[in-house]
This record gives sequence, C-alpha cells and structure tokens, in this order.
Amino acid sequence: MSSWFFAQIVHTGRLPLFCFFVAFIVGFAGIRASVRLIRAGVRWWPGNLTAGSVHVHHMVFRVVLMVAGGIADLAAPPFSLAWRAAAAGVFGLGTALVLDEFALILHLRDVYWANEGRLSVDAVFVAAGVTALLLLGASPVGVRNVAEYHHMPGGTATAAALVATVAALFVLAVITLLKGKPWVALLGVLMPLALIAGAVRVARPGSPWARWRYRARPGRLATAIRREERLRLPLIRAKNRIQDVLTGSHGQPLIWPGRYQPAEPQPGPEPDSESESGSGSQSGSESGSQSGSGSAPEFGSEPDSGPRDQAGPGESVDG
Repeated sequence: MSSWFFAQIVHTGRLPLFCFFVAFIVGFAGIRASVRLIRAGVRWWPGNLTAGSVHVHHMVFRVVLMVAGGIADLAAPPFSLAWRAAAAGVFGLGTALVLDEFALILHLRDVYWANEGRLSVDAVFVAAGVTALLLLGASPVGVRNVAEYHHMPGGTATAAALVATVAALFVLAVITLLKGKPWVALLGVLMPLALIAGAVRVARPGSPWARWRYRARPGRLATAIRREERLRLPLIRAKNRIQDVLTGSHGQPLIWPGRYQPAEPQPGPEPDSESESGSGSQSGSESGSQSGSGSAPEFGSEPDSGPRDQAGPGESVDG
C-alpha cells in the first residue's frame, strides 16, 4: 500500500490533491454528523452557533478557510510539496462545508432539510467523485499533456486535430446541458463517452432542449416522459433513500423568512340563521380589514417582531 501511495500519489505530484480529497470527505462527514446530532436534540452536543440574534451558518467559517487555503497555496514556495499539501487540505475542508450549504446559496433561504436541500448533497457527491477520478489518473477530455502533441508526427495537422476534438467535446457538453443532464456533462469532462451518450439520447421533459425541439414533435416528448417515469424517477428515489441514510432525511417544509411558519387559518363558528350569518360576515370583513396586517407573514416578507434565531416548527438545523 505504501509503495502504491508513493508511486501513484507522491511521485506524480498528486499529494496536494490527495490532501484536498481527504479533508473534503472528513469535513463533509463531520458537519453532517454535527447537524444530525443537533437535529436529534442531543444534550451534550454544543448545538447551533449564534451571535446575538443572528444564526451563523457554518458556511461563513468555511469561506474563510477557503480564502486562507487559497492564499497559502499561492504564497507557498514552488517546490515545497508539504506546504502546498497543507494548504490544499485547508482548502478542501472549506470547500466541503461550503458545498454542504450549496442549496442555501442557490435559493438564498434555509432549505437545508427541505427537498431542495438535496442539491447540496448532489454537489458534494459529484465533487468527491470528480476528485477521486483525478486521483486515479483521469484527465479532462482525455488530454494528459498538451506538450506531447507537439512532438507527435504530423505537426500542425496533429495540433489542429486536437483543437477540433476539444471543440467537438465542448459542443457535446453544451447539448448535454441543454438536454437537462448537468451531471452527465460534468462526468463527460473526464469521460468523453458520457458526453456522446448524453447528447445523443432523448432530452429530459422539462429541459430547454425539450421546450425548443419537442413542441412540434409530441411523439418525441411522449418518449421523453416515458423514459423519465420508467428510468430516471426510480433512480432518483433510490438515490434519495441512500442520501437520507448517509446524510439525514430531507423533505421537511421550507423555512419561511424570519424563521416562522405561517399560521393555518382556524375555521370560525357557523352562523345559526341567515341574519346572524349576514352580520357575522360583515363583522368578519371589518375585523379582517383591521387585522389583515397582523396575520401570518406572507412569503418573502419579514415578521414585525421576534428574534430571528427562535426555533419554529420544521426549522432546519445546520450547525
């Protein structure tokens, strides 16, 4: 094992990438364990971090780690492998914990335990997979060393063929993205055959490609819907179950701004007669006009009072 490590990691200059990968995995596993302990209400665990009435997300500290790791790597001596490896480890820790809240950055609200929060887990899994492939020796679009192509027979023709190949792969990646397959496009950067499969196969029903190309082709759209229901949805459900086991169950209601849930309307007493119902509706309309602003806050509005870090029903905990 040690001989393989030195031959494949150290001697190939991949030690910084290895440290990044290890710190990335450890950081993500650690923060997920922390938030699950907080969610379970374990008494001996510290819990969420607050500064006064402000809940401080762990993403804040990890941005600092990413900046520190990036600056340290830029300032490291060119031939100091240990310095670069340590900086890469700090950067990997920060990257993992920022991606753990990727969905919050995208939606600009607390969706950590909602279904939308699964996007954070997807981003972490993809980043870990790509890093693992790079550690094993995979290279983007199959190009290992551009300098080698200058020494191959053919000269200009060989260089032109390389440029044409990279351009073709780029076009395939764009088509794959337009067909609603971002993860296939990302995988295709390291495995070009995935780009060919993603570009040739039918698009997903809600993708831009389907909206542009399948509007006048109902048969093609029906094929895309059948493929989505028969192949993709079972895979998504299986993926979600695996994610829930590894990272905690998702699917809670979204957190409303101000960390409050809107109150459900309570049914009022039914009137006994037509006259009472008429007066009741009149008084109800008057009271509604007077207290309309005091009801539950609408989506996107801020509550008038109350601490923002006060826990509400279905509130997410994220360390």
